[in-house]
Amino acid sequence: MNKPFYFKEFTIDQDKTAMKVGTDAVLLGAWCSLETCPDTILDVGSGTGLVSLMMAQRSDAETIDAVEIDPNAYEQNVTNFEKSDWSDRLFCYHSSFQDFSEEMKEEGEEYDLIISNPPFYNDNFETNNKSRNTARFTSSLSFIDLLEGVSKLLSDSGIFTTIIPFKEEHSFVKLANKNNLFLDRVCRVKGTDNSETKRSMLEFSFHQKELEETTLVIEKGRHEYTKEYVSLTKDFYLNM
Repeated sequence: MNKPFYFKEFTIDQDKTAMKVGTDAVLLGAWCSLETCPDTILDVGSGTGLVSLMMAQRSDAETIDAVEIDPNAYEQNVTNFEKSDWSDRLFCYHSSFQDFSEEMKEEGEEYDLIISNPPFYNDNFETNNKSRNTARFTSSLSFIDLLEGVSKLLSDSGIFTTIIPFKEEHSFVKLANKNNLFLDRVCRVKGTDNSETKRSMLEFSFHQKELEETTLVIEKGRHEYTKEYVSLTKDFYLNM
């Protein structure tokens, strides 16, 4: 599990981080809309830097900032950025998002796109691995703190994109609305046609629009991927 993960245009070292390359991050980085041609992008809770690197591959954004609180993940993130083809556009901050959003707001910084694969298991399931807890449990970054920070740093015409458990979708959207963020687009993800909906990928903005709803099924059978999943991820995975 500690071996580097090779994508078509970059490589992710993951030997120092608790959370390894996973389907959620790849889905989020591939599904996120770049139609507004964002010039500034922020990746919240960037882990290995995977989502940031996907944004660099997909866009011409001049500034792609990442923020990561865990020291080992931060170190790994910086390494992955530095060895990529886009190191001049990528920068990682070692900070909590709460502190980062306060500081950047005071400096008048804004982002055209904010993207986050956030921690989303609650404290009841925490493990003895502190780094893994930071990466995957809401005690390190609650949905409330995430949405409050996003509302401070998102530009007026900006987009916020995230992926969360499907069962959290309704409450997350309500929290977002309290921060004047409105759901524009949602894609609900299922492992197979017959399995339960597992994840929701959500796109928000400050301006209410007609909601666009889709469903993505990953597999038809074991390691037999649907054409929709292949189409979404083929620019990244080596074997797609």
